[in-house]
Amino acid sequence: MESRKEKLLAGLSLATSASTLVCCAMPALFVTLGAGATLAGLVSSFPQLVWFTEQKQWVFGIAGLLLLAGGWLQWRARHAPCPVEPGAARACLRMRRGGRIIYGFSVLLYLTGFTFAFVIPYLMK
Repeated sequence: MESRKEKLLAGLSLATSASTLVCCAMPALFVTLGAGATLAGLVSSFPQLVWFTEQKQWVFGIAGLLLLAGGWLQWRARHAPCPVEPGAARACLRMRRGGRIIYGFSVLLYLTGFTFAFVIPYLMK
């Protein structure tokens, strides 16, 4: 049961981290690259993207809480025993390593979005 909870939390962390990119990093990247028309086309095709930008404090807050919870669960399970059977033990270790990679990628996405949403605008003032 705990493995299922950890997988769900890892998936939610990745999804919310990716949403921070959609809200803030991707539009800034398009404008920086001179692709403002592409951004306008994307927003006209998917007007829901504007909601992410309007609610960026909530998006980043929820994503940050999920990342903290996911990191805590991974920290807590770092020395949990794996099965004795060699095949299952390898799979267990592979899943742990994969979970750490996904978590690290989620944190990287979050920090990228946070930089574009809050740090750069603050420095531009």
